[in-house]
Amino acid sequence: MTKTYTMAAIATALDGKLIGDGTIVIERVSHPAHIRGERDLALATDAKLLPLLARSRARAAVISSDAVLEEGAIAARIVVSRPRLALAKLTNLFAEQTALPRSIHPTAIIEDGAVIGENVAVGAYAYICKGAVIGAHGTLHPQTYIGPDVRIGPNALIYPGVRIGAGVEIGARCIIHFNTSSGADGFSFVTPQLGSVEAVKATGNIDATNQELVRIASLGTVILGDDVEVGANSSIDRGTIAATTVGNGTKIDNQVQIGHNVTIGDNCMICGRAGIAGSATIGNRVVLGGAACIADHLKIGDDAVIMGMSGVAGNVLPRTVVGGYPAMPRERLVENHFYFGRIKHYMKKVEDFTKRLDLLEQKPKTD
Repeated sequence: MTKTYTMAAIATALDGKLIGDGTIVIERVSHPAHIRGERDLALATDAKLLPLLARSRARAAVISSDAVLEEGAIAARIVVSRPRLALAKLTNLFAEQTALPRSIHPTAIIEDGAVIGENVAVGAYAYICKGAVIGAHGTLHPQTYIGPDVRIGPNALIYPGVRIGAGVEIGARCIIHFNTSSGADGFSFVTPQLGSVEAVKATGNIDATNQELVRIASLGTVILGDDVEVGANSSIDRGTIAATTVGNGTKIDNQVQIGHNVTIGDNCMICGRAGIAGSATIGNRVVLGGAACIADHLKIGDDAVIMGMSGVAGNVLPRTVVGGYPAMPRERLVENHFYFGRIKHYMKKVEDFTKRLDLLEQKPKTD
């Protein structure tokens, strides 16, 4: 069933100022260039989109507080002071999840000893192992695997293909996207004698080689706090002894690798293809840009921002912006790029000076 709201209701939800007819009914949010009918709401918070309103069939729009729009241009508008926040609220108003009956599909396998909470939806071919506890009002889409003794809090949303290993704990209202793995063993091995990596760290030379790799078993688990979101095809490895942990409200993008024993704080943003090596500690409210790499055992301080494609090889202080490979403070990175761009100019000068010096040295001496 299509969701519909009046402009007055939308204005209240967005905490915006309504100007015009609040009784207009809206059933679709649209770009101003793609308005299909009078029930479309034009999202025109970018000032560059405002001219499109005049050429569209839109009767209603959402605009920013600094926008200038002629009176009577449209029948109703909602003025917002923070467009991105308004976008978040607006999209959540109209978002529709894939329908799944509030029941257990007959093809799902639930082992004896699993506990399924009230009003839980379990899709086709899901597998829930003994000792698992699924909180109330959760949704497990088809072909999900929930391992032994897993704990999932209320109102969780688990998409198809998700694999959750034994003993993993997932908090309330978590969203786990397609084909995510939580609770696989960590990538942890040791050589019986001194190995190549240890030798390089000690002497800088490869004075030893890896003749045998002995596997270190992973006895810990993974613990996700409340309101965590994990993107598609991401992997979170269990800890060796203690747990790998992700704090409340942290959002993890697609294709992210989180190694064993990693600790991530609250309300972090870990962008796509980032990699965090084992035993690293990520503080609260940290942002890791896309494809950023964090070396093992490092500490990233609270509120730090790691720019995309950065390679972090040392600890990062709180409230610091670093970038580059290897990562360095942003100011130094910008300075270095400025000088890199002038290398050609300086090389030309060096060549000119060298030619002049050669000519002077070749000039015959006079008494």
